Amino acid sequence: MSGNSFGTLFRMTTWGESHGEALGVVIDGCPPRIELSNKDIQQELDRRRPGRGKGSSPRRERDRVEILSGIFEGKTTGTPISLLIRNEDVDSVPYEEWKEVFRPGQADFTYQAKYGIRDYRGGGRASARETAGRVAAGAVAKKILDKEKIKIVGYTLELGGIRALKIDYEEIERNVLRCPDQKAATGMEKKIEEARLQGDSLGGIVEVLARGCPPGLGEPVFDKLEADLAKALMSIGAVRGVEIGAGFGVARMRGSQCNDPIGPGGFEKNDAGGILGGISNGADLILRVAVKPIPSIGLEQKTVDQAMRPVSLKIKGRHDVSAIPRINIVCEAMVAVVLADHLLRQQALNLSIHP
Repeated sequence: MSGNSFGTLFRMTTWGESHGEALGVVIDGCPPRIELSNKDIQQELDRRRPGRGKGSSPRRERDRVEILSGIFEGKTTGTPISLLIRNEDVDSVPYEEWKEVFRPGQADFTYQAKYGIRDYRGGGRASARETAGRVAAGAVAKKILDKEKIKIVGYTLELGGIRALKIDYEEIERNVLRCPDQKAATGMEKKIEEARLQGDSLGGIVEVLARGCPPGLGEPVFDKLEADLAKALMSIGAVRGVEIGAGFGVARMRGSQCNDPIGPGGFEKNDAGGILGGISNGADLILRVAVKPIPSIGLEQKTVDQAMRPVSLKIKGRHDVSAIPRINIVCEAMVAVVLADHLLRQQALNLSIHP
């Protein structure tokens, strides 16, 4: 198992490296006769692409998607969908100086330990550039979810220690940080500028909300919905933690506080985050992810080279100050892929029960 594929019925395999010719994704298991165009995929890629907003990498990639297979006359055919995104603004020169050095916080050391070889240019396969394929697959998954009126939105809850104190969903698209609190967004932008001037980076928290998810999605025991969602989100390079609903807050509650009362109109609160027993309960799905600071920083850091000799380095190149807000779109995509997969699994189960 290579670890490059994800999903059961709706399955994606991403491929490509940061400084290679191209990258992309192959999607297998997408149902036929779903209307899908370049525009559907491109609008999601445009939300993720670099070079937009303060603190973003100056790397200018158009991220133009090319559909190679699986679509005919504007509809999916049920066969594998292959999507290609070419790398157009590659500059590998800054990485030559440190090609024998393990950069702190990066996957250099572990990739070398696993494979005995690594693409040092921009992190290769471990680069966040890989997530373009995920977002493309997420765009296809969202088309499946649209038919069931399931909507997903990811937004910046916290960045650089500044936390959104109110959630105004209309505000999310009004600022480059995709923060639902305009005042908090202003404070976050100041923190980003401070970190940029200092040659440093910032972490934060992204919250993802999925509305319209029907009850019944998820499998007992090992394929619980929250387990698959957590794996999907933790597979994103910069994510270091995942919470569902009240998350770690449940450790400080009593059962009388934690349990969500059920009335004739449904659940009266949602500390469960929309999942009970590993299966969706019809309430909103609420997830939060902890995003680590970008490890490529301009400050001097201690490390070693491949011969384990001490080295001090200052990393050059084009890097984001924070993975947020671009990672928000990746989180949305991974949630969409999981929900599409479990939706198809549930539909298959329903067919077996009611042939």
